[in-house]
Amino acid sequence: MRRSDGPTAGRPTALLVALALLAVGLFGRLAGQTEGSILTVLPGSTRAAGLGGAGAALVGDAGAMFANPAGIATIRHLSLEGSYEPYLAGSAVSTAALALRVRRWTWGFGAQTLDYGSEPEIVPDPATGGRRGMPTGASFHPYEALATTSLVYRHGFAALGVTAKYDRQQIGSEVSDAWAGDVGMAIAVFDIMAIGVSVQNLGGDMGNGALLPRRTRAGLTLNYTDPQGTYRLLTTLEGMWTRNRSAVLVQGIEGGIVTGGVGLVGRVGYATRATVTDASRMTFGAGIVLGRLAMDYAFQAYDALGGGTHRVGLRWTP
Repeated sequence: MRRSDGPTAGRPTALLVALALLAVGLFGRLAGQTEGSILTVLPGSTRAAGLGGAGAALVGDAGAMFANPAGIATIRHLSLEGSYEPYLAGSAVSTAALALRVRRWTWGFGAQTLDYGSEPEIVPDPATGGRRGMPTGASFHPYEALATTSLVYRHGFAALGVTAKYDRQQIGSEVSDAWAGDVGMAIAVFDIMAIGVSVQNLGGDMGNGALLPRRTRAGLTLNYTDPQGTYRLLTTLEGMWTRNRSAVLVQGIEGGIVTGGVGLVGRVGYATRATVTDASRMTFGAGIVLGRLAMDYAFQAYDALGGGTHRVGLRWTP
């Protein structure tokens, strides 16, 4: 049981964590409305996180649907992906994605959660005049969860996709939710280059002036070597325009050596950042390739809260 002698007695740590993440400046109140989600603007995959958050033109993995639904169009048969990240102030981010191609159509499903943890509910003890807390026996578990489904049609080099998404947030007894959609297109020229454009979070009214953050993305990815060969070298460049916020430019590079289906790749990303976030402009990542399986890692520093975030993930594309 946690006790306090001040007026905040009984306020659970989980609630403080949830409020702290918003107060850090990840999303601020702008022009009388609130950008109502942290989860929907976090990178959807570990690979993207290592490349500074770029994803609009990273095609061929199931997690691409979180940045651009058309990104899953180049999957040949099936792709699975998952990641886990101990996030800021004791919270955790988890993602999972699946994409399946049937002729010219590719269907995808994804889920993301931001879990703030769970603690016993403590209320002011009337016997002490509210100066101390007492447990109620109930638990307190704030979270944000996002479910998505994508459908993509590909013809030749070009693909067009749409995503339907549902976002739900709960802090104590307060619940807010919203339906929204993404649209995107991609042009993938063999394994040489890919161009991607997407508009995210169309709709997304969570009530009380809170909206999912509308974002437009445009990116270009270039492979300088055969991605099926021994040497790997890829760059990506992406612009992001989020409603009521300054534009962000992301640059990333991925390179490594893979021989006999086994190898190692490294990633570095750099992104200009809006003033409302303390995230480092640099990100770093790495990946171990074992045939069709890839194990990924990404790191980003956060100075104000100390330390940084570490994400690990798995990708499987048979």
